[in-house]
Amino acid sequence: MVLERGRRRKPLLIGGAVVAAAGLAFGLYWFEPWKLWVEDTVNEAVPSVSAAPNASTSANPPAAPRTVAQGTLISHEHATTGTVKLLRLADGSHVLRVEDLDTSNGPDLRVWLTDAPVVEGIAGWRVFDDGKHVSLGALKGNKGDQNYAVPPEVNLADYTSLAIWCDRFDVSFGAAALKPV
Repeated sequence: MVLERGRRRKPLLIGGAVVAAAGLAFGLYWFEPWKLWVEDTVNEAVPSVSAAPNASTSANPPAAPRTVAQGTLISHEHATTGTVKLLRLADGSHVLRVEDLDTSNGPDLRVWLTDAPVVEGIAGWRVFDDGKHVSLGALKGNKGDQNYAVPPEVNLADYTSLAIWCDRFDVSFGAAALKPV
């Protein structure tokens, strides 16, 4: 009888261990907790447009990018600081530049232009996917200076803010209202 009870427990213990291991693997995959200790620093230069190939660069140097809108990042889900500038390059294209960024690393972070208002506190964490938004790509690093090309088909008049968006958990790490300059 005692031997029979031990035989019944063994499959339960093995099954429990398999379920626990699968749960741990899923949790590690989904939350990526190691990113809490990993910092990715990016230091990109301010973008410029090179002169036309036949033009004399000394006579007509390329025009410097012009800031058309800017804002200061506020914290949402994670402490986030830095400034954001929407730059118009000499060829008419636009680049979103994030300077002095300092935020937490996280899974699946994106840089979004949105039409949502920037609201401080918990009320502002989840508003950016409620309306119109366009992803400029994955966040290149959680620290430093970085540039994101704005696709030419994007009507910038439709977007009033930037969000560093965690696509995995549908939450803003930080955001900035873009005010025309």
